[in-house]
Amino acid sequence: MVRIEEGREVKDELIKKACNLAMEAHSLSSGKPYIYKKKSGSMDVFFAFAGNWSVDGWYSSTCFGEKKINISLFPSLKSVGTDEVAMVNEAFASRFEHILNDSSLKNEVEKAMSDGKQIVFAGHSSGGPIAILAALWCLEHCCTRPNDNLVYPYCITFGSPLVGDRIWSHALRRENWASYFIHFVMKYDIVPQMMFAPLSSIQEWLQAIFDFINPKSRNYQHEAVVRSNDASKNFFMTVMRSASSVASYAACNLKGCTNFLLETVSNIVQLSPYRPFGTYIFCTGNGKLVVVENPDAILQLLFYCAQMSSETEVDEVVARSLNEHLLYRKEMQESLEMLDVVHLNNLTDIPLSSNAIALASDEVVTMNLALNDLGLSTRARLCLRAAGEWEKQKRKNEEKIDGNKNSITEGLSKIQEYQTKCDIQKVGYYDAFKLQETIDDFNANVKRLELAGIWDEIIEMLKRYELPDSFEGRKEWIKLGTQFRLQVEPLDIANYYRHLKNEDTGPYMIRARPKRYRFTQRWLEHEERVQTGERSESCFWAEVEELRNKPIMEVQNRILSLETKAWDWSQSGLLGDDVFFPESTFTKWWKQLPTQHRLTSWISGKINS
Repeated sequence: MVRIEEGREVKDELIKKACNLAMEAHSLSSGKPYIYKKKSGSMDVFFAFAGNWSVDGWYSSTCFGEKKINISLFPSLKSVGTDEVAMVNEAFASRFEHILNDSSLKNEVEKAMSDGKQIVFAGHSSGGPIAILAALWCLEHCCTRPNDNLVYPYCITFGSPLVGDRIWSHALRRENWASYFIHFVMKYDIVPQMMFAPLSSIQEWLQAIFDFINPKSRNYQHEAVVRSNDASKNFFMTVMRSASSVASYAACNLKGCTNFLLETVSNIVQLSPYRPFGTYIFCTGNGKLVVVENPDAILQLLFYCAQMSSETEVDEVVARSLNEHLLYRKEMQESLEMLDVVHLNNLTDIPLSSNAIALASDEVVTMNLALNDLGLSTRARLCLRAAGEWEKQKRKNEEKIDGNKNSITEGLSKIQEYQTKCDIQKVGYYDAFKLQETIDDFNANVKRLELAGIWDEIIEMLKRYELPDSFEGRKEWIKLGTQFRLQVEPLDIANYYRHLKNEDTGPYMIRARPKRYRFTQRWLEHEERVQTGERSESCFWAEVEELRNKPIMEVQNRILSLETKAWDWSQSGLLGDDVFFPESTFTKWWKQLPTQHRLTSWISGKINS
């Protein structure tokens, strides 16, 4: 068994089978895009994807071949609050969509999922990204709806190139899906680092490299290609330089460096957007497997594992960088039998010296031996520690934010008391707050500002990714954010229109809506899997204020749409009866509307009741 995140274990036989099928798919000569394997009486079903050995099968025309992901296929691949959509390798994404639309993959996956089978998506080399996209599609479309037989799929790749940007890791950890993606990487394998290099820098050698790893090529595994051909050496050194730039920039950010030169260079030189995600298992070459789940640490290891200790090793390392890419079947057989698995969980405890084991715990000694097997320098160890410290700081930030829950709950309770007082007086709390005539109105405004300060701090941390990736998926915060938005945003809208002196300033929704409400609304919409904007009930008063100051003929359709939404919100209790008080802003405006511009008479009933 190989233990991964959350205590989950993956059977050795499952990994071996996935590897064997991935390598078999690597050598497919029939033109089939994947191998579909199921065995009678077994609950395991495998989909192993073939690779592609043309340059345009790896890179599109852009510098790094990336594009925004198809959000209709992968709605979770975004940062929920900021609504930033993930980037994906265009060539890999296009190939996957072609397979999904033009093969029986969709039906086969859906059938296996409905039968409660354990699906494993597997791929070696450029088959890996297709397996990743297939697994992600399965999670999005088969695991987000009720299913009594639900068994989450695994994706197991071997020597896979990177496929997406930092949003992937953020989104998959938020959804608790990251642990279903397991990537095996040989110590010197260069292919997992390829996407760090822009196409222009490696294009002249790329086809020669593909010919070496392409089973259909006459140069397949031809030793002369790596021993005497400058292409392999130039390719390796160029990729490593690009990987160094990416790893160094990321390490400086982890350590909080404010290097002006670094910032200037990063603005001039375009760095690769690709980043690792999921669980990586590094094969040391002597039977040991090193398991890493921290994406920042994985990025550093991808670069530092392939480092040379001296210039005399160049030719040997270059040769191994391609040869190892084809040796995963052998490595899996040997490593899984030895059961020598090390988990780099406590990154902050990593010793900085390969000899620093005096008075160390057994865990630290074990980690140190694994790092020695990977050949990590002191600088590499410092980078791993920095990744651990950053993860620890995120957890501390979350603990601090969690400590504000009581303050938020108490503040919302005060707002509720204010709303109740207004209801008793038959003056809606929106209109009362807008007038600001009593001490209760003043106190409600103070409480509004206090709550805004707490939530603005949370939002700023999220924008800077200073909280754990799972934060936006936590149900208690989604519920608290929704309660806050429904109760307090009407007061922000009232405050905006109370101080609005010039109608040309613009409507609240465009010019003034704070991010604290945009973020919390998106959290709820994402949890409920509905379209952006569908849960905009807290913006009811903003729509009323905008419509009532415009000529009726210009906004007739919007008035009818608002009536429809108001009916739904009123029926579900999201819109209070105070909206329909005789002296409310809404009632006065609605009574002025000509009858032909009203959709139904239900509002009259609410007003007259």
